[in-house]
Amino acid sequence: MAASDLSALEDWAGALLAKLNATERRKLNQDIARELRKGQQQRIAEQRNPDGSAYAPRKPRKNLRGKQGHLKRRKMFMKLRQAKHLKLQSTADSIAIGFGGRSAQLARVHQYGLRDRPARGMADVQYDRRELLGLSADDLDLIRDRLIEHLTD
Repeated sequence: MAASDLSALEDWAGALLAKLNATERRKLNQDIARELRKGQQQRIAEQRNPDGSAYAPRKPRKNLRGKQGHLKRRKMFMKLRQAKHLKLQSTADSIAIGFGGRSAQLARVHQYGLRDRPARGMADVQYDRRELLGLSADDLDLIRDRLIEHLTD
């Protein structure tokens, strides 16, 4: 998604939203934020970047067996996509979706492909880039559709 697409949507929506009072804008922003968070959660569950490409696969590990001999490999970010980690804030003027605390550090490392230490006493690891948060073309369409829907009611 290009920054020009987002700024064009912002310019178009700004003029329409200026006509609404603060209470209506806040309610509309809350509805849009919930829909966007649900879309982000689904995309993370599907292991997809905002552009539709698959996440970089995990690096192979030698010790994947637990006590009972069961394979411990699961999808990445299963807990991180839960609403208690993926927070949303909406006011009459803005929408913010993001992570907080230790979740934010973990998400930042994967979002930008940074180096981090997986556990105390271990060597630093270079992580592949996996974009957890971002707006896709479908998200921009969702925002536009919700604005139109709200203004025509």
